[in-house]
Amino acid sequence: MSSRPAMRPLTSRMWGGEPLRLRGHRVAWLVPAALLVLVVGLDWNTGGGYRMITWIIVVPGIAAALCGVWTTTLFAVVSCAVYVLMNLAWSEQYRTGWPDFVLVVGGGAVAVATCVLRLRAGRYVGHLQDVAETTRSTVLRPLPPHWAGMEQAAIYLPADTTARVGGDFYDIQPSRYGTRVILGDVQGKGLQAVTAAAAVLGCFREWGYHAADLAVVADRLETRMRRYQAYSAVMGLAAEEDRFATAALLGFPPMSGHDADPLDEIAQADPSQFPRPTPYEMEMVDFGHEMPLAVSPRGVREIETVPVLPLGLSALVRTVFAVRRFRVAADETLLLVTDGVTEARDRAGEFFPLVERIGARVAADAELVRPVRLVEVVRDEVLRHTGGRLTDDTTILAVRRAGGSDWPREPPARTRTRTGPAPAPSPAPPADRPPPGAGPPTGGPHPVGADRTP
Repeated sequence: MSSRPAMRPLTSRMWGGEPLRLRGHRVAWLVPAALLVLVVGLDWNTGGGYRMITWIIVVPGIAAALCGVWTTTLFAVVSCAVYVLMNLAWSEQYRTGWPDFVLVVGGGAVAVATCVLRLRAGRYVGHLQDVAETTRSTVLRPLPPHWAGMEQAAIYLPADTTARVGGDFYDIQPSRYGTRVILGDVQGKGLQAVTAAAAVLGCFREWGYHAADLAVVADRLETRMRRYQAYSAVMGLAAEEDRFATAALLGFPPMSGHDADPLDEIAQADPSQFPRPTPYEMEMVDFGHEMPLAVSPRGVREIETVPVLPLGLSALVRTVFAVRRFRVAADETLLLVTDGVTEARDRAGEFFPLVERIGARVAADAELVRPVRLVEVVRDEVLRHTGGRLTDDTTILAVRRAGGSDWPREPPARTRTRTGPAPAPSPAPPADRPPPGAGPPTGGPHPVGADRTP
Protein backbone atom coordinates (compact mmCIF):
# COMPACT_ATOMS: atom_id res chain seq x y z
CA MET A 1 0.00 0.00 0.00
CA SER A 2 1.15 3.44 -0.69
CA SER A 3 0.70 6.36 1.60
CA ARG A 4 -2.51 8.37 1.64
CA PRO A 5 -3.30 9.29 -1.96
CA ALA A 6 -3.13 12.86 -3.09
CA MET A 7 -6.31 14.87 -3.52
CA ARG A 8 -7.82 14.11 -6.89
CA PRO A 9 -9.29 16.70 -9.21
CA LEU A 10 -12.97 17.41 -8.66
CA THR A 11 -13.90 16.24 -12.12
CA SER A 12 -12.01 13.02 -11.47
CA ARG A 13 -14.06 12.48 -8.32
CA MET A 14 -17.29 13.04 -10.18
CA TRP A 15 -16.48 10.78 -13.09
CA GLY A 16 -14.30 8.18 -11.31
CA GLY A 17 -11.36 8.89 -13.64
CA GLU A 18 -9.58 11.61 -15.55
CA PRO A 19 -11.66 14.41 -17.13
CA LEU A 20 -12.03 14.56 -20.92
CA ARG A 21 -8.60 15.50 -22.23
CA LEU A 22 -6.80 15.69 -25.54
CA ARG A 23 -3.01 15.94 -25.42
CA GLY A 24 -3.20 17.23 -21.87
CA HIS A 25 -5.90 19.84 -22.54
CA ARG A 26 -9.46 19.63 -21.24
CA VAL A 27 -11.89 19.25 -24.10
CA ALA A 28 -15.18 18.68 -22.28
CA TRP A 29 -16.47 21.97 -23.70
CA LEU A 30 -16.28 20.49 -27.21
CA VAL A 31 -19.34 18.32 -26.53
CA PRO A 32 -21.84 21.18 -25.94
CA ALA A 33 -20.09 23.22 -28.66
CA ALA A 34 -20.58 20.42 -31.18
CA LEU A 35 -24.22 20.10 -30.14
CA LEU A 36 -24.71 23.86 -30.63
CA VAL A 37 -23.31 23.68 -34.15
CA LEU A 38 -25.49 20.64 -34.91
CA VAL A 39 -28.70 22.38 -33.80
CA VAL A 40 -27.87 25.51 -35.81
CA GLY A 41 -27.05 23.43 -38.90
CA LEU A 42 -30.25 21.43 -38.68
CA ASP A 43 -32.36 24.53 -38.15
CA TRP A 44 -30.78 26.26 -41.16
CA ASN A 45 -31.29 23.29 -43.47
CA THR A 46 -34.84 22.36 -42.51
CA GLY A 47 -37.97 23.90 -43.89
CA GLY A 48 -39.67 26.78 -42.16
CA GLY A 49 -42.58 24.58 -41.16
CA TYR A 50 -40.41 22.66 -38.70
CA ARG A 51 -37.87 24.75 -36.77
CA MET A 52 -35.10 23.06 -34.80
CA ILE A 53 -33.68 26.09 -33.01
CA THR A 54 -35.67 25.50 -29.82
CA TRP A 55 -33.55 22.39 -29.26
CA ILE A 56 -30.72 24.75 -28.40
CA ILE A 57 -32.03 24.62 -24.83
CA VAL A 58 -30.22 21.27 -24.48
CA VAL A 59 -26.77 22.88 -25.02
CA PRO A 60 -26.37 24.56 -21.60
CA GLY A 61 -27.84 21.44 -19.97
CA ILE A 62 -25.07 19.30 -21.46
CA ALA A 63 -22.50 21.91 -20.43
CA ALA A 64 -23.82 21.77 -16.86
CA ALA A 65 -23.09 18.04 -16.73
CA LEU A 66 -19.57 18.27 -18.16
CA CYS A 67 -18.13 21.74 -17.54
CA GLY A 68 -17.68 24.29 -14.80
CA VAL A 69 -19.97 27.13 -13.80
CA TRP A 70 -18.40 29.82 -15.99
CA THR A 71 -18.32 27.58 -19.05
CA THR A 72 -21.97 26.64 -18.50
CA THR A 73 -22.89 30.31 -18.11
CA LEU A 74 -21.08 31.12 -21.36
CA PHE A 75 -22.99 28.43 -23.24
CA ALA A 76 -26.29 29.65 -21.75
CA VAL A 77 -25.62 33.22 -22.97
CA VAL A 78 -24.36 32.05 -26.38
CA SER A 79 -27.46 29.84 -26.78
CA CYS A 80 -29.76 32.81 -26.15
CA ALA A 81 -27.84 35.00 -28.60
CA VAL A 82 -27.80 32.32 -31.30
CA TYR A 83 -31.53 31.74 -30.81
CA VAL A 84 -32.25 35.44 -31.44
CA LEU A 85 -29.97 35.62 -34.50
CA MET A 86 -31.38 32.46 -36.07
CA ASN A 87 -34.91 33.68 -35.46
CA LEU A 88 -34.16 37.01 -37.19
CA ALA A 89 -32.67 35.15 -40.18
CA TRP A 90 -36.07 33.67 -41.01
CA SER A 91 -39.07 35.54 -42.30
CA GLU A 92 -41.64 36.60 -39.72
CA GLN A 93 -44.10 33.84 -40.57
CA TYR A 94 -41.54 31.14 -39.66
CA ARG A 95 -40.21 32.71 -36.45
CA THR A 96 -40.78 30.69 -33.28
CA GLY A 97 -41.67 33.73 -31.18
CA TRP A 98 -40.84 35.08 -27.75
CA PRO A 99 -42.42 32.28 -25.69
CA ASP A 100 -39.76 29.87 -26.92
CA PHE A 101 -37.09 32.48 -26.22
CA VAL A 102 -38.25 32.68 -22.61
CA LEU A 103 -37.99 28.88 -22.50
CA VAL A 104 -34.37 29.01 -23.73
CA VAL A 105 -33.47 31.70 -21.19
CA GLY A 106 -35.10 29.72 -18.39
CA GLY A 107 -33.32 26.55 -19.50
CA GLY A 108 -29.97 28.33 -19.40
CA ALA A 109 -30.64 29.64 -15.89
CA VAL A 110 -31.64 26.18 -14.67
CA ALA A 111 -28.50 24.70 -16.26
CA VAL A 112 -26.25 27.17 -14.41
CA ALA A 113 -28.00 26.45 -11.10
CA THR A 114 -27.72 22.71 -11.72
CA CYS A 115 -24.00 23.05 -12.43
CA VAL A 116 -23.50 24.89 -9.13
CA LEU A 117 -25.35 22.16 -7.22
CA ARG A 118 -23.43 19.43 -9.04
CA LEU A 119 -20.07 20.91 -8.12
CA ARG A 120 -21.16 21.46 -4.54
CA ALA A 121 -22.31 17.85 -4.29
CA GLY A 122 -19.04 16.78 -5.89
CA ARG A 123 -17.05 18.60 -3.25
CA TYR A 124 -19.13 16.94 -0.52
CA VAL A 125 -18.72 13.48 -2.03
CA GLY A 126 -15.00 14.12 -2.46
CA HIS A 127 -14.76 15.06 1.20
CA LEU A 128 -16.51 11.83 2.19
CA GLN A 129 -14.17 9.85 -0.02
CA ASP A 130 -11.18 11.52 1.62
CA VAL A 131 -12.59 10.60 5.03
CA ALA A 132 -13.00 7.01 3.83
CA GLU A 133 -9.41 6.99 2.54
CA THR A 134 -8.18 8.32 5.88
CA THR A 135 -10.18 5.67 7.72
CA ARG A 136 -8.80 2.93 5.53
CA SER A 137 -5.19 4.12 5.88
CA THR A 138 -5.69 4.24 9.66
CA VAL A 139 -6.99 0.68 9.84
CA LEU A 140 -4.80 -0.69 7.03
CA ARG A 141 -1.73 1.40 7.69
CA PRO A 142 0.66 1.90 4.75
CA LEU A 143 3.67 -0.43 4.87
CA PRO A 144 6.99 0.03 3.04
CA PRO A 145 8.05 -2.64 0.53
CA HIS A 146 10.73 -3.81 3.00
CA TRP A 147 9.61 -3.99 6.60
CA ALA A 148 10.54 -6.13 9.61
CA GLY A 149 13.06 -8.07 7.56
CA MET A 150 10.38 -8.97 5.03
CA GLU A 151 9.68 -8.03 1.44
CA GLN A 152 5.95 -7.51 1.12
CA ALA A 153 3.23 -6.26 -1.20
CA ALA A 154 -0.53 -6.04 -0.69
CA ILE A 155 -3.58 -5.05 -2.71
CA TYR A 156 -6.97 -4.29 -1.24
CA LEU A 157 -10.07 -4.11 -3.44
CA PRO A 158 -13.26 -3.16 -1.57
CA ALA A 159 -16.55 -4.47 -2.87
CA ASP A 160 -18.07 -1.08 -1.96
CA THR A 161 -16.15 1.15 -4.37
CA THR A 162 -17.92 4.24 -3.03
CA ALA A 163 -17.15 3.80 0.65
CA ARG A 164 -13.77 2.14 -0.14
CA VAL A 165 -13.64 0.46 3.25
CA GLY A 166 -14.60 -3.02 4.33
CA GLY A 167 -13.93 -5.81 6.80
CA ASP A 168 -10.66 -7.18 5.42
CA PHE A 169 -7.54 -6.44 7.44
CA TYR A 170 -3.82 -7.23 7.44
CA ASP A 171 -0.63 -6.01 9.07
CA ILE A 172 3.03 -6.87 9.63
CA GLN A 173 4.48 -6.33 13.11
CA PRO A 174 8.22 -6.50 13.89
CA SER A 175 9.31 -7.71 17.32
CA ARG A 176 12.35 -9.09 19.07
CA TYR A 177 10.80 -12.55 18.77
CA GLY A 178 10.51 -12.40 15.00
CA THR A 179 8.06 -10.93 12.54
CA ARG A 180 4.32 -11.44 13.00
CA VAL A 181 1.91 -11.25 10.07
CA ILE A 182 -1.88 -11.30 10.12
CA LEU A 183 -4.49 -11.31 7.39
CA GLY A 184 -8.19 -11.71 8.09
CA ASP A 185 -11.76 -11.03 7.11
CA VAL A 186 -14.49 -9.78 9.43
CA GLN A 187 -17.91 -11.29 8.80
CA GLY A 188 -20.18 -8.79 7.06
CA LYS A 189 -19.53 -5.49 5.33
CA GLY A 190 -19.81 -1.78 6.01
CA LEU A 191 -18.47 0.55 8.67
CA GLN A 192 -19.37 -1.78 11.55
CA ALA A 193 -17.11 -4.42 10.05
CA VAL A 194 -14.37 -1.79 9.86
CA THR A 195 -14.65 -1.07 13.61
CA ALA A 196 -14.29 -4.79 14.35
CA ALA A 197 -11.25 -5.01 12.07
CA ALA A 198 -9.72 -1.98 13.79
CA ALA A 199 -10.19 -3.64 17.20
CA VAL A 200 -8.44 -6.83 16.07
CA LEU A 201 -5.58 -4.95 14.40
CA GLY A 202 -4.99 -2.74 17.42
CA CYS A 203 -4.67 -5.83 19.60
CA PHE A 204 -2.37 -7.53 17.09
CA ARG A 205 -0.02 -4.54 16.93
CA GLU A 206 0.43 -4.56 20.69
CA TRP A 207 0.59 -8.27 21.49
CA GLY A 208 2.40 -9.13 18.29
CA TYR A 209 5.19 -6.92 19.59
CA HIS A 210 5.15 -7.88 23.29
CA ALA A 211 4.29 -11.61 23.37
CA ALA A 212 7.08 -14.12 22.87
CA ASP A 213 4.69 -16.95 22.00
CA LEU A 214 2.41 -16.90 18.98
CA ALA A 215 -0.22 -18.85 20.91
CA VAL A 216 -0.40 -15.98 23.40
CA VAL A 217 -0.97 -13.54 20.54
CA ALA A 218 -3.77 -15.78 19.29
CA ASP A 219 -5.34 -15.89 22.74
CA ARG A 220 -5.27 -12.10 23.07
CA LEU A 221 -6.88 -11.68 19.63
CA GLU A 222 -9.72 -13.98 20.64
CA THR A 223 -10.17 -12.11 23.91
CA ARG A 224 -10.26 -8.76 22.11
CA MET A 225 -12.94 -9.97 19.72
CA ARG A 226 -15.04 -11.22 22.62
CA ARG A 227 -14.67 -7.84 24.36
CA TYR A 228 -15.80 -6.12 21.16
CA GLN A 229 -18.88 -8.33 21.08
CA ALA A 230 -19.64 -7.54 24.75
CA TYR A 231 -19.32 -3.81 24.13
CA SER A 232 -21.62 -4.07 21.11
CA ALA A 233 -24.20 -5.90 23.20
CA VAL A 234 -24.16 -3.16 25.86
CA MET A 235 -24.49 -0.48 23.15
CA GLY A 236 -27.49 -2.28 21.68
CA LEU A 237 -25.80 -3.18 18.40
CA ALA A 238 -27.59 -6.48 18.02
CA ALA A 239 -25.95 -7.37 14.71
CA GLU A 240 -22.50 -6.89 16.26
CA GLU A 241 -22.96 -9.36 19.10
CA ASP A 242 -22.48 -12.34 16.79
CA ARG A 243 -19.83 -10.83 14.55
CA PHE A 244 -16.72 -12.96 14.07
CA ALA A 245 -13.56 -12.90 11.96
CA THR A 246 -11.47 -15.47 10.14
CA ALA A 247 -7.73 -14.84 10.17
CA ALA A 248 -4.34 -16.34 9.43
CA LEU A 249 -1.71 -15.48 12.06
CA LEU A 250 1.88 -16.13 11.03
CA GLY A 251 5.13 -15.97 12.97
CA PHE A 252 8.44 -15.71 11.14
CA PRO A 253 11.52 -16.52 13.27
CA PRO A 254 14.12 -13.78 13.85
CA MET A 255 16.82 -13.40 11.24
CA SER A 256 20.00 -14.93 12.63
CA GLY A 257 23.44 -13.49 12.09
CA HIS A 258 22.60 -9.79 11.74
CA ASP A 259 23.17 -6.92 14.12
CA ALA A 260 20.42 -4.64 12.85
CA ASP A 261 17.92 -3.60 15.47
CA PRO A 262 14.61 -5.32 14.49
CA LEU A 263 12.75 -2.11 15.43
CA ASP A 264 15.05 0.22 13.51
CA GLU A 265 12.96 1.46 10.57
CA ILE A 266 16.02 2.60 8.60
CA ALA A 267 17.60 -0.82 8.88
CA GLN A 268 14.32 -2.55 8.10
CA ALA A 269 13.88 -0.56 4.90
CA ASP A 270 17.33 -1.58 3.63
CA PRO A 271 17.51 -5.24 2.53
CA SER A 272 21.32 -5.03 2.57
CA GLN A 273 21.13 -4.92 6.38
CA PHE A 274 20.10 -8.57 6.33
CA PRO A 275 22.07 -11.60 5.16
CA ARG A 276 20.89 -13.82 2.38
CA PRO A 277 18.06 -15.92 3.87
CA THR A 278 18.17 -19.67 4.20
CA PRO A 279 15.35 -22.19 4.58
CA TYR A 280 13.51 -21.65 7.84
CA GLU A 281 10.64 -22.93 9.95
CA MET A 282 7.71 -20.69 10.76
CA GLU A 283 4.55 -20.82 12.85
CA MET A 284 0.89 -20.31 12.07
CA VAL A 285 -2.47 -20.21 13.81
CA ASP A 286 -5.38 -20.65 11.42
CA PHE A 287 -8.66 -19.09 12.59
CA GLY A 288 -10.69 -20.82 9.89
CA HIS A 289 -9.11 -18.75 7.12
CA GLU A 290 -8.17 -19.52 3.53
CA MET A 291 -5.22 -21.88 3.16
CA PRO A 292 -1.93 -20.01 2.52
CA LEU A 293 0.12 -20.84 -0.54
CA ALA A 294 3.90 -21.09 -0.95
CA VAL A 295 4.87 -19.84 -4.40
CA SER A 296 8.33 -20.45 -5.85
CA PRO A 297 9.86 -20.85 -9.31
CA ARG A 298 9.19 -24.58 -8.88
CA GLY A 299 5.44 -24.06 -8.61
CA VAL A 300 2.69 -23.54 -6.01
CA ARG A 301 2.07 -25.70 -2.96
CA GLU A 302 -0.70 -25.51 -0.39
CA ILE A 303 0.27 -25.31 3.27
CA GLU A 304 -1.85 -27.63 5.34
CA THR A 305 -3.20 -26.07 8.51
CA VAL A 306 -5.07 -27.14 11.65
CA PRO A 307 -7.92 -24.61 11.73
CA VAL A 308 -9.59 -23.49 14.94
CA LEU A 309 -12.82 -21.55 15.30
CA PRO A 310 -12.86 -18.01 13.89
CA LEU A 311 -12.15 -15.13 16.25
CA GLY A 312 -15.11 -14.40 18.52
CA LEU A 313 -16.61 -17.91 18.61
CA SER A 314 -14.72 -19.43 21.53
CA ALA A 315 -17.93 -19.36 23.60
CA LEU A 316 -19.21 -22.25 21.49
CA VAL A 317 -16.45 -24.63 22.51
CA ARG A 318 -13.25 -24.47 24.51
CA THR A 319 -10.57 -23.49 22.02
CA VAL A 320 -6.97 -24.65 22.20
CA PHE A 321 -4.85 -22.74 19.72
CA ALA A 322 -2.88 -25.23 17.65
CA VAL A 323 0.30 -23.58 16.46
CA ARG A 324 1.30 -25.17 13.19
CA ARG A 325 4.97 -25.28 12.31
CA PHE A 326 6.06 -25.78 8.72
CA ARG A 327 9.18 -25.54 6.64
CA VAL A 328 9.61 -22.75 4.08
CA ALA A 329 12.26 -22.78 1.38
CA ALA A 330 14.38 -19.66 1.04
CA ASP A 331 13.02 -18.79 -2.40
CA GLU A 332 9.34 -19.28 -1.54
CA THR A 333 6.89 -16.39 -1.27
CA LEU A 334 3.89 -16.86 0.99
CA LEU A 335 0.61 -15.81 -0.61
CA LEU A 336 -2.39 -15.07 1.62
CA VAL A 337 -5.80 -14.06 0.30
CA THR A 338 -9.29 -13.49 1.64
CA ASP A 339 -12.38 -15.30 0.37
CA GLY A 340 -12.97 -12.47 -2.09
CA VAL A 341 -10.36 -14.28 -4.21
CA THR A 342 -11.21 -17.94 -3.65
CA GLU A 343 -14.98 -17.39 -3.88
CA ALA A 344 -14.87 -15.10 -6.92
CA ARG A 345 -17.19 -16.44 -9.63
CA ASP A 346 -17.37 -15.95 -13.36
CA ARG A 347 -20.59 -15.59 -15.37
CA ALA A 348 -21.07 -19.36 -15.35
CA GLY A 349 -20.81 -19.51 -11.55
CA GLU A 350 -17.39 -21.20 -11.53
CA PHE A 351 -15.05 -20.37 -8.63
CA PHE A 352 -11.68 -18.80 -9.35
CA PRO A 353 -9.02 -21.56 -9.62
CA LEU A 354 -6.30 -19.77 -7.67
CA VAL A 355 -3.71 -22.55 -7.45
CA GLU A 356 -4.04 -23.63 -11.08
CA ARG A 357 -4.04 -20.10 -12.48
CA ILE A 358 -1.07 -18.87 -10.44
CA GLY A 359 0.84 -22.10 -11.00
CA ALA A 360 0.52 -21.67 -14.76
CA ARG A 361 1.65 -18.04 -14.63
CA VAL A 362 4.66 -18.79 -12.41
CA ALA A 363 5.71 -21.66 -14.66
CA ALA A 364 5.81 -19.23 -17.58
CA ASP A 365 7.61 -16.43 -15.71
CA ALA A 366 9.68 -17.16 -12.57
CA GLU A 367 9.90 -13.44 -11.78
CA LEU A 368 6.26 -13.53 -10.72
CA VAL A 369 7.30 -14.94 -7.33
CA ARG A 370 8.35 -11.43 -6.31
CA PRO A 371 5.66 -10.11 -3.93
CA VAL A 372 4.89 -6.95 -5.91
CA ARG A 373 4.48 -8.94 -9.12
CA LEU A 374 2.59 -11.78 -7.46
CA VAL A 375 -0.18 -9.65 -5.96
CA GLU A 376 -0.64 -7.84 -9.26
CA VAL A 377 -0.98 -11.13 -11.13
CA VAL A 378 -3.57 -12.44 -8.65
CA ARG A 379 -5.52 -9.18 -8.88
CA ASP A 380 -5.50 -9.18 -12.68
CA GLU A 381 -6.53 -12.82 -12.87
CA VAL A 382 -9.40 -12.36 -10.41
CA LEU A 383 -10.72 -9.31 -12.24
CA ARG A 384 -10.45 -11.14 -15.54
CA HIS A 385 -12.27 -14.16 -14.12
CA THR A 386 -15.13 -12.07 -12.69
CA GLY A 387 -15.31 -9.57 -15.51
CA GLY A 388 -14.42 -6.79 -13.07
CA ARG A 389 -17.45 -7.45 -10.84
CA LEU A 390 -16.40 -8.00 -7.23
CA THR A 391 -19.10 -9.09 -4.80
CA ASP A 392 -16.88 -9.21 -1.71
CA ASP A 393 -13.90 -7.35 -0.31
CA THR A 394 -10.70 -8.76 -1.79
CA THR A 395 -7.28 -8.64 -0.13
CA ILE A 396 -4.08 -10.14 -1.50
CA LEU A 397 -0.87 -10.22 0.58
CA ALA A 398 2.50 -11.68 -0.43
CA VAL A 399 5.48 -11.83 1.93
CA ARG A 400 8.95 -13.36 1.86
CA ARG A 401 12.26 -12.89 3.62
CA ALA A 402 14.18 -9.82 2.44
CA GLY A 403 16.60 -10.78 -0.30
CA GLY A 404 16.59 -11.58 -3.99
CA SER A 405 15.60 -14.21 -6.48
CA ASP A 406 19.05 -15.84 -6.23
CA TRP A 407 18.29 -17.42 -2.85
CA PRO A 408 19.57 -20.97 -2.34
CA ARG A 409 16.81 -23.48 -2.94
CA GLU A 410 15.96 -26.36 -0.64
CA PRO A 411 12.81 -28.46 -0.80
CA PRO A 412 10.67 -27.96 2.31
CA ALA A 413 10.62 -30.70 4.92
CA ARG A 414 7.40 -32.36 5.99
CA THR A 415 5.21 -30.08 8.12
CA ARG A 416 4.25 -30.97 11.66
CA THR A 417 1.87 -29.70 14.29
CA ARG A 418 2.39 -28.66 17.85
CA THR A 419 -0.13 -27.43 20.37
CA GLY A 420 0.66 -24.53 22.60
CA PRO A 421 3.85 -22.49 22.78
CA ALA A 422 7.17 -23.59 21.39
CA PRO A 423 10.69 -22.24 21.59
CA ALA A 424 11.50 -19.46 19.16
CA PRO A 425 15.11 -18.69 18.21
CA SER A 426 16.45 -15.38 19.38
CA PRO A 427 19.21 -13.47 17.56
CA ALA A 428 22.50 -13.38 19.41
CA PRO A 429 23.09 -9.81 20.67
CA PRO A 430 26.49 -8.12 20.43
CA ALA A 431 28.79 -8.72 23.36
CA ASP A 432 28.63 -5.10 24.51
CA ARG A 433 24.87 -5.01 25.06
CA PRO A 434 22.46 -7.29 26.94
CA PRO A 435 19.61 -9.16 25.28
CA PRO A 436 16.58 -6.90 24.64
CA GLY A 437 14.07 -8.06 27.28
CA ALA A 438 13.04 -11.56 28.10
CA GLY A 439 13.78 -14.08 25.39
CA PRO A 440 11.40 -16.66 23.97
CA PRO A 441 10.34 -19.50 26.26
CA THR A 442 12.62 -22.50 26.33
CA GLY A 443 10.22 -24.94 27.93
CA GLY A 444 6.88 -26.27 26.89
CA PRO A 445 4.16 -24.67 29.07
CA HIS A 446 0.56 -25.79 28.80
CA PRO A 447 -1.49 -24.88 25.72
CA VAL A 448 -3.06 -21.45 25.70
CA GLY A 449 -6.85 -21.61 25.80
CA ALA A 450 -9.22 -18.97 24.50
CA ASP A 451 -11.01 -18.75 27.83
CA ARG A 452 -7.99 -17.46 29.74
CA THR A 453 -8.28 -14.03 31.31
CA PRO A 454 -5.72 -11.69 29.77
